[in-house]
Amino acid sequence: MAGLLPRVLTVFSGLILCISLSGCGDDRPEKIAQYQQLSQQRITQLGAMLDAGELRNATLLKQYTQLLKSSKPDLVPLLDELAKDAGTTGPMFQSLKRRTSELSDSANFIDLDQQLEEAQNIYQAADPSLYNDMLSDPVNVVADLSGGQLARVNSISREAAALANGSEDFGAGSQLVGNPSYGSWQTNSSGMSFWAWYGMYSMFSNIMNPVRYDRWSNNRGYSYYNDVGRYRYTSPKQASAQNRTYENTKKTFNSQGKQFNSPYAKSRTGSTSLSRQSTSAPKASTTGTRSASSSKFRSTYSKDSSFRNSSSRTTRGVRRGK
Repeated sequence: MAGLLPRVLTVFSGLILCISLSGCGDDRPEKIAQYQQLSQQRITQLGAMLDAGELRNATLLKQYTQLLKSSKPDLVPLLDELAKDAGTTGPMFQSLKRRTSELSDSANFIDLDQQLEEAQNIYQAADPSLYNDMLSDPVNVVADLSGGQLARVNSISREAAALANGSEDFGAGSQLVGNPSYGSWQTNSSGMSFWAWYGMYSMFSNIMNPVRYDRWSNNRGYSYYNDVGRYRYTSPKQASAQNRTYENTKKTFNSQGKQFNSPYAKSRTGSTSLSRQSTSAPKASTTGTRSASSSKFRSTYSKDSSFRNSSSRTTRGVRRGK
């Protein structure tokens, strides 16, 4: 009997520890698989809506690029490339598909927390209302290319934004700088980082001055991606690359006795009429940071079972032109 009590206490202690560890099981892999399945469903739905012309900003992007072709024939290849974002062949949509596919391989992530974080971000990024807001950047790029003939959407005017933020006008196309779907930060032989466009987007180099990271960081203007959407439209690998550029630039400045702040340390103003999903999004400055998952995903999509209902509500909201 004397030896029984210690054994009972040991078993009891083990049970208490087991309960404290979420029932002796890790439900993160199951959650990741669920979010991946839901994301695939939502991306399929989003693709169908784009093909059917049910996203207002996608429709505007098609119309804007078509209208501008006649007055600026030299920009036709670039406008055709920008118009792809109005459908399923654009870099933003393809990025969501690629990120969803990469969820299956845990080797793509530091740990399960990061993998689950990415799964939830993709699911939310594929929401039609959020994606419609994301398309405001390429729409406004085309609007700026028109020289003011076409109106911006979900954003104050180019002049008002520059005045409100004290920002530098890097030229039409600056909303896409920093967005890894359109280019990346490259470092030259002198150790300075500059923005390098992908593919046909390199035509922006003909209408914009070269954009150096340090100058852009201190003087950038408002864009949806950099100030609202970055948290959900950036993969962990992309966030790591952005952070490396920041750390290397900061190190260079520190060696010269100068201070350097992250381009995301301070949000710029300029958004208008964004959806509820966007206005409740985490700050762009938190992208790539690590914290408890339970504190990072307080959103309208916290319950998997609500996917169908929330999707139908979102669809109606987008059709009304949110």
